[in-house]
Amino acid sequence: MADHTATKHIVLIHGAWQGSWSFDAWRPWLERAGWRTHAVDLPGNGWGPTAHDPANLSTYTDHVVATLDALDAPAVVLGHSGGGITASQVAEAAPDRVIGLVYLAGMMLASGQSFADLVRDVARADPDAPVAGISPYLDTDRVADTTRVRPEGALACFLQDCEPQAAQRAIAMLRAQPESGRRMMNHLTPERFGRVPRIYVECRNDASVTLPLQRAMQHASPGAHVLSLACGHVPQLVQTEALSQTLIPELDALHRVT
Repeated sequence: MADHTATKHIVLIHGAWQGSWSFDAWRPWLERAGWRTHAVDLPGNGWGPTAHDPANLSTYTDHVVATLDALDAPAVVLGHSGGGITASQVAEAAPDRVIGLVYLAGMMLASGQSFADLVRDVARADPDAPVAGISPYLDTDRVADTTRVRPEGALACFLQDCEPQAAQRAIAMLRAQPESGRRMMNHLTPERFGRVPRIYVECRNDASVTLPLQRAMQHASPGAHVLSLACGHVPQLVQTEALSQTLIPELDALHRVT
């Protein structure tokens, strides 16, 4: 029987070059709706006590599972952008601790599929599809095996619909991203990952994980309930009210049936 008195927890997983700060503007909206928010800083991403730890899907998954294990009830796990890969693997690792997955313009990849595979397949199917995203705007440090987003790229792909001052604050917070934390591939099973309910929040004006890529992931990994917003890549910063009005009722429904 569902325990409707259980605490409403949501774990928020950031994407590449970001940190837990990327959810700061949205967390008050969730908390006013009764959700306790837990925004993680993934290992090796430049923030928090694990800022310089190895960055890979195993360390990311272990870090989020440890966060879940410290809570008094199962949680919704939300992955923004590349954080979607980690969210999926967390559900595979600890399905009993996850009441639902949310992909916020997230990488909801099929098992054994990399994001590079997805981009290649979409480009082959439609050579005119916009799939380049942030790639042309990355500076690579081959010695450190990291990439960094140039400011003009962040404005063009992440923050094109953001208020200028807020955009500049966000750009100043971006960090170098270990490529080991982007070269990731899920290994998922129907028995574990497959039993966790999923919501996909597509961002129709996204210039990073573009709409053709989002739709291709929905097709390749069917079964998610799809919500749609007319915004760019970071609705948690740019469209906090619209995101809240669209998503929070769905989060509450997940909590009620747990």
